[in-house]
Amino acid sequence: MRCRRLYPLAVVLLCNGPMDAFAQTGGKDNGIVPADAKLEKLFGDGVVLTEGVAVAPDGMVYFSDITFSNAAKDKRGFMEAGHIWKHDPKTGKTSIFRSPSGMSNGIKFDAEGNMIVAEGADYGGRRLVKTDMKTSKSYILAAMFEGKPLNSPNDIAIDEKGRIYFSDPRYIGHEPIEQPVQAVYRIDTDGSIHRVITDAGKPNGICISPDQKALYVVSHDNGVWGVERLAKDAPARRGLMALQAYDLATDGSAKFRKILVDYAPNDGPDGLVCDKEGNLYVAVRDLTRPGIYVYSPEGKELAYIKTEVPTNVGFGRGAESRTLYITAGTSLYRIRLNKEGYQLPGK
Repeated sequence: MRCRRLYPLAVVLLCNGPMDAFAQTGGKDNGIVPADAKLEKLFGDGVVLTEGVAVAPDGMVYFSDITFSNAAKDKRGFMEAGHIWKHDPKTGKTSIFRSPSGMSNGIKFDAEGNMIVAEGADYGGRRLVKTDMKTSKSYILAAMFEGKPLNSPNDIAIDEKGRIYFSDPRYIGHEPIEQPVQAVYRIDTDGSIHRVITDAGKPNGICISPDQKALYVVSHDNGVWGVERLAKDAPARRGLMALQAYDLATDGSAKFRKILVDYAPNDGPDGLVCDKEGNLYVAVRDLTRPGIYVYSPEGKELAYIKTEVPTNVGFGRGAESRTLYITAGTSLYRIRLNKEGYQLPGK
């Protein structure tokens, strides 16, 4: 495998040739990753960075293809505008679902089966958009807070009351930054928007525990607001690289509880999901040991799946509820596990 790091500060790898990625179980079934589990590559034609994998109620797999504006250009210099791909697990076919995507990043499906997308900066929408999958109509859920545009919505979590939480950092993009902090927000069912977390560092992946009592927030602070606008050899001081737990109250407010895992001085996590038992499946971008780390709710490492540098994870549904989908590099993977993923109860 030959890899080159496209953006040292963004920790993005583009790889040529096949990758021998596998589950490290010590040759034994550890209760989470079967001893004979294989990491299967489903798609490898992304442009710059695949992200935000999520499985719809009908079993279709959707994921983002973030096309950095300074890298994804045709021969005439026209920039690609971001894409959302759709993968059919039954046929193995992957096709464009939406383009332009608004620089889609995180994707989730609500209890009614609507697609919720976090659109980032770098010529993106900088908003949260809901798409009715039956009518194909889309609706803007959030684009501003206190009259100012959002930074760059990144990832999404939805609680069982229908409230939507999203992280709003900034990693790339020329657009002015008008929010005073990189925060986590909540959209209530009445459409109101609330800033609920301001002390999470540079918030990226977020996830709600199945018992609805914990909100997990990743901080991946690479020390840069616009990685594409900084010289490649310019040093940057990283901030917090950690997996954090917040106590989630019934009213939707969140209070910091503890840092579960501190990854410093290495790169930290990106996206994450829970299984039905509350264990966390975290895409960790540490170049010395990249892969999917499985943690208990207390932060104890339970299993590890070696991959190329990953960005996000998402469980299948129904008969495929033990299938974990992984976005990494420019690709989409899957692996069969022993545990069932947690999904919002449908309506």
